[in-house]
Amino acid sequence: MEWQSPIAPGMSWYQATLSERPTYPQLDGSTTADVVVVGGGFTGLQAAYQLAADGVDVVLIDAARFGDGASGRNGGQLGTGQHWWPEDMEHKLGKARSAAFFRMAEDAKSHLLDFARANKINIDFKPGQLSVTHKRGLDYTYRNHVEVLADRYDYPHLSFMSREETAERLGSTHYHCGIRDIGTGHIHPLKLLVGTATAADKAGARLFELTKAVNIDRTEGKVVVETERGNITADRALIACNGYIEEHLEPKTAAKIMSIRSFIAATTPLPKAAKILPGGESVDDSRFVVRYFRKAPTGELLFGGREVYSADDPKNITKHLHRQIAQVYPQLADIDITHAWGGSVGITMPRRPLVHDIMPGVTSIGGFSGHGVMLSNYCGKLYADEIAGRSADLGLYRDLEIPAFPGGQPLRKPLAFLALTWFALKDLF
Repeated sequence: MEWQSPIAPGMSWYQATLSERPTYPQLDGSTTADVVVVGGGFTGLQAAYQLAADGVDVVLIDAARFGDGASGRNGGQLGTGQHWWPEDMEHKLGKARSAAFFRMAEDAKSHLLDFARANKINIDFKPGQLSVTHKRGLDYTYRNHVEVLADRYDYPHLSFMSREETAERLGSTHYHCGIRDIGTGHIHPLKLLVGTATAADKAGARLFELTKAVNIDRTEGKVVVETERGNITADRALIACNGYIEEHLEPKTAAKIMSIRSFIAATTPLPKAAKILPGGESVDDSRFVVRYFRKAPTGELLFGGREVYSADDPKNITKHLHRQIAQVYPQLADIDITHAWGGSVGITMPRRPLVHDIMPGVTSIGGFSGHGVMLSNYCGKLYADEIAGRSADLGLYRDLEIPAFPGGQPLRKPLAFLALTWFALKDLF
């Protein structure tokens, strides 16, 4: 029987199309290390790989199997830049810091592709992304963005799409205009995740699945991570749980990262006559509850869109996603959905990643707010680079002010639910 994740609903198309997914043992008794990593997603595994390659003794644990969280179940889109467009970041942070963050995102993109190539990981990379508008009046904003990136950020890979070009490239008249980005693309995220774990294992990292951390403390100058299967004592710890962080485990991070449930469906292979996404690009739209979709190498449509602002899972994932697919592509109103799944996305109030030191020797990283495929991998690398003294770029994120969600522990989630629901309703107008 195929593995069904205990922490997220539905069997993903990614899992169903994976030829091999190695298993790793559970921790069996207490141990020591130079660095302990909690969380086996992109951030944790990339950090473990880089640390082990540097000769650091590293132990990594995850409460589930590697890939059961967002890293193995996401939309697979790399994107360009951070969550905020550079011109918006300029207003908030200034041109110099905005340029530094854009450069970091481009470095993250290059690193991901170079890492996969060097480690012979077939991630099914396909170039091209379309960002499209779901309502009128955004033409100037999108045209200006193309000019800003070309003129001020040395990124000439964007082009503005008229309504006619948008319809032609999508195979749908649902959207009004958009931007084509030929400097990015999309991947099979679970293949990257499995390949990263394999690389970390070969580099010498000690990897443990189904080993849940229940407490983190500092005793006699050492960090102690307690699990149900033994304790890990180390000089340093990286907490890389992102949207799966638990209040009792690390309350400072849980106060600043909100978990949002996002869902994806995979259809049967599209009929060739449909002429949907003939260029093979991935797509994201301008809704607050963003719809994101792309065509798989084997012809299926992978369509994500519905969000739930709580830890609960909807009773029928397929029904709601099928309705959204039909809105964009009426010709697919009767297409069958073969897989529907979900996972938790970690967001912060300002939609910028969170990097903070919660106690001496303990760093927590997360809150990638929908841009985690590139940035989470790169932050794992930067964590190892910081320890080795190769780069101080992780400090760019550490210097950002990331406030806690309002309301304190009792009201944080209800207030966030109301606020996010209000913004989501604006998509209708």
